[in-house]
Amino acid sequence: MATRIFSTLILFFGMASCTGQPKEENNSAAMPGGIQWMGFEEAVRKSESDKKKVFIDVYTDWCGWCKRMDATTFKNDTVTDFMNQYYHAVKLNAESRDTIRFRDQVFVFRPEYKANEIALSLLNGKMGYPSFVVLDENFSMLNVIAGYQTPEQLLPVLQYFAGNKHLNKTE
Repeated sequence: MATRIFSTLILFFGMASCTGQPKEENNSAAMPGGIQWMGFEEAVRKSESDKKKVFIDVYTDWCGWCKRMDATTFKNDTVTDFMNQYYHAVKLNAESRDTIRFRDQVFVFRPEYKANEIALSLLNGKMGYPSFVVLDENFSMLNVIAGYQTPEQLLPVLQYFAGNKHLNKTE
């Protein structure tokens, strides 16, 4: 009987230590040498002062291609170095239940869409994963890129916007 009570207490306290306040999904504690991921609100604060562009990786926990991007493209040294130098990189779980504040708006999880309003807004309701959003220094949308990207596909896009080549485009 005492063993059963002891086992129950250990189980209870073990579970209690795993619960608590939900953490902000920012992944700002990046691996050394990796992309310095941060939360959306942190990236906005930093970009307001240093005027870097913002790269947002919109993903879900269940997305296999998202995990493959993390394991391949986002581990590529050239992509990592370039991203850290020219962008504030954000990991945004589209299904995050966290409240996100941007300017005068509050974005919350919408159960009917199974997504956070900020992801819905950034992706214009086209919820495919992975998707990547590039914002300029004033947080205006520059581009949305849908689908898995190899380093060879992603790097020219990052270079294009970092070099402000989009400003010289004539149409």
